[in-house]
Amino acid sequence: MSEQVPVLRIGQVLLVSIQTDLDDQAVMLLQDDLAAKVVETGAHGVVIDITAVEIVDSFVGRMLSTIASISRMLDAETVVVGMRPAVAITLVELGLSLGGVTTALTLDKGLRALERSRALSLSVPGTADDEAPDDEATDPDQVLR
Repeated sequence: MSEQVPVLRIGQVLLVSIQTDLDDQAVMLLQDDLAAKVVETGAHGVVIDITAVEIVDSFVGRMLSTIASISRMLDAETVVVGMRPAVAITLVELGLSLGGVTTALTLDKGLRALERSRALSLSVPGTADDEAPDDEATDPDQVLR
């Protein structure tokens, strides 16, 4: 049976530190657990630290991308940190560019990337966190002017 990967909450960020190479069952458990934790905590960011991961296969690579997509659908951006050169080379050789997944060399840089992204999303009109007050939104004359 696969070990469950711990998911820690730091403010509005969930941190997943993968300390061993994962088998397929562990990756599936992580996907389900992380999605539930994002919803449960209302986290705005997920950091997956793969510093200790030495080997990835195509399934694990695809699941990292899938986890990021699921998190994004649940209003949380994902950053993968600590990727070793050998892991990056393997992913590219497998044709897995992890499109849509932000990467950073260190945990610190990953957390800063999430902060910048969150600040940008809060300042862009039309984002979910930038809702107009009800009186402006319901006056049709305001829209036409």
